[in-house]
Amino acid sequence: ALYVTSLAGWEAMQVDGGWPVPEYVAGHSLGEISALAAAGSITFSDGLALVRRRGELMKEAGQRLPGAMAAILALDYEKVGEYCAQAQEATGRPVQVANDNCPGQIVISGDRFALERATTLAKEAGARKVVILPITIAAHSALMASSTADFGKAVDSTAFKDPSIPVIGNVSGRPLASPAAIRTELKAQLTAPVQWTRSMRYLLDEGVDTFVETGPGDVLLGLMRRIDRKVNRVKLMESINT
Repeated sequence: ALYVTSLAGWEAMQVDGGWPVPEYVAGHSLGEISALAAAGSITFSDGLALVRRRGELMKEAGQRLPGAMAAILALDYEKVGEYCAQAQEATGRPVQVANDNCPGQIVISGDRFALERATTLAKEAGARKVVILPITIAAHSALMASSTADFGKAVDSTAFKDPSIPVIGNVSGRPLASPAAIRTELKAQLTAPVQWTRSMRYLLDEGVDTFVETGPGDVLLGLMRRIDRKVNRVKLMESINT
């Protein structure tokens, strides 16, 4: 649903007219595949099939090795990473940073026991809030490793082209310039953190001053506000409707 609605917004943007061609595109987690489709690197139908397969495999991995995710507010990326490492060492179970969403909002993921230890350390260190997410799939963590081989096969069997617009990768935080780079990125993404702050700061360094969210909500615009309050933030659906 997120993939389809994001690309419906993208198509509406083309039909509406008056919108310049973006200098870059980017998507958060699953949205990276939406961004690749928007940039013409993958067809809509191939992207939809890949999104579906990704979801199936993540669900299976979550059933084999249930885990948990938690959002930690008001601590920086490095500190949260340290607490995850300490919790992992203390418990012998995996937990790691899953999303660096924006300054002061880090999501961690992994084994529930290790995650609880990490969140305790975060609270003791002064985290303003810790929110356990209502999910048993430990996305972007080592608990997804059992899905990487099968997802890799799906990625390898998918036809990719050079993107017509640079696509910023979640893992690297840099443009994905070739099908080989795209495949490497997508395979790594299941178990690696989403480096959203790094990705957006790359765009800021490149001089980007306007960010348009094509999906159904405005979550990414909210994150962008925390990364840089000075940039222009546009919710596409509202702009087209008005």
